[in-house]
Amino acid sequence: MVKTLPFRHARAAGVDEVVVPRRHPGRWALALVLLVMAVMIVEGMVTNPAMRWDVVGDYLFAAPVLEGLGMTLRITVLAMAIGIVLGGILAVMRLSGNPVLVGVSIGYSALFRSIPILVQLLFWFFLSAVLPTIGLGIPFGPVFVEADTNTLISRFGAALLGLGLAEAAYMSEIIRAGLLSVPRGQSEAAAALGMSRGRALRRIILPQAMRFIVPPTGNQAISMLKMTSLVIAISLPDLLTSVQTIYARNFLQIPLLTVACFWYLVMTGVLSVGQLFLERHFGKGVRV
Repeated sequence: MVKTLPFRHARAAGVDEVVVPRRHPGRWALALVLLVMAVMIVEGMVTNPAMRWDVVGDYLFAAPVLEGLGMTLRITVLAMAIGIVLGGILAVMRLSGNPVLVGVSIGYSALFRSIPILVQLLFWFFLSAVLPTIGLGIPFGPVFVEADTNTLISRFGAALLGLGLAEAAYMSEIIRAGLLSVPRGQSEAAAALGMSRGRALRRIILPQAMRFIVPPTGNQAISMLKMTSLVIAISLPDLLTSVQTIYARNFLQIPLLTVACFWYLVMTGVLSVGQLFLERHFGKGVRV
């Protein structure tokens, strides 16, 4: 009889044959090579005088950098909020039995996923060139309220529209996939209990779908954080724009970009930890 026991306990247990785990020397060799390479890269960066770590330390908590950091966080949070809310609405429309709503949802996703984000940012920023004013009134009739387009859509507004509306197209597919992952029997059981479709969605379907929605949504939030750097095209003072403004004066590009990289790494780490806690929360009671 063959039993799988640690080798050191074999004799004490009276087992004649022991299954010894296969050794993988190649893995240790590869890990050692990668470790040496990582140490060499870090040592080269730390000892390189051109990195100017004194400059990095001086600007790491400088007021312009922190202001840009705050702008990046605001854009990320608000654009993701727009994307999640609007994406959820589009996902429900796509799953409805109304062909008009389904067509609108499909058309929206196709349109905003086809146009590059940078193009969308520039489009909203320059919208006043073709639409000087935006009004609210009766179609082909009188306009009751009218305002200047540049006043309504500032640089910050253009960033939110360009990033948030595009994000909604991707979030709609993520949420739709999560809702479809819940067995149909769950909604049928809710209907048998007399629940309305909306209540069943809120109380039964969505809580179960969240464990499938949270991981890709976390990835989208991290992508959004990095995508905010595109607002440099419309001169919105985010983290990257603030850093660029500084190194345009002192010509210390790499040290200032290192400052930006540090803060992006910190923010990405915080988002990753938050995603982990959300996954654990919505994954309670589920064994993988």
